[in-house]
Amino acid sequence: MSMPATSSMKFDANGLLPAVVQTPGGDVRMVAYVNAESLDVTRTTGWVTFWSRSRQQLWTKGETSGNRLRFLDAFLDCDGDALLVLAEAEGPTCHNGTPSCFTDMAALPWLDRLETLLKARKASADPAGSYTQKLFTKGPERIAKKVVEESGEVAIAAMALLAEPTAARRDDFINEAADLLFHLQVLLVDRGFSLADAAKVLRARHEERA
Repeated sequence: MSMPATSSMKFDANGLLPAVVQTPGGDVRMVAYVNAESLDVTRTTGWVTFWSRSRQQLWTKGETSGNRLRFLDAFLDCDGDALLVLAEAEGPTCHNGTPSCFTDMAALPWLDRLETLLKARKASADPAGSYTQKLFTKGPERIAKKVVEESGEVAIAAMALLAEPTAARRDDFINEAADLLFHLQVLLVDRGFSLADAAKVLRARHEERA
């Protein structure tokens, strides 16, 4: 957990800063305001806390509904006057019961929601349950084997598409890629990681070479 120093933040005349909340999978959940006090509470408790301009008081997201935001990280923009908060959402974020307050977005990222579902499947692993529950029950060796199998299917589908660039071949390729991504995510969750962890490594590599 890390938070930029408040001394580097450019609060407005009311001591406030807009904060955009985003999940590790890239799902933008909401925008609200923070001040130095709410940031201290967030840092101390681990739950994202804002400043309510209408009520003129602190409010921790989900304190009444239970739909909390577990704080993971925060990033200040280049001007120092806006904050991006990375958080794990426990349930829907919008007061209307939708995952995001931005209901008009054409397509919200799905991978972080899939990760939440996979964690639930892992917690309730059952050899007689769903396909995913059975995978978790069989353990990392079986899951890893599926990743290898799906990798081969993706390679085969890619070569088939190269030889015959038809709509059917394109569909086959993207479907195989989806299967690979799914099983890779299952393996990551089984080992206690997420796609966000892999993305951080890719970002660090890019920044090192930039």
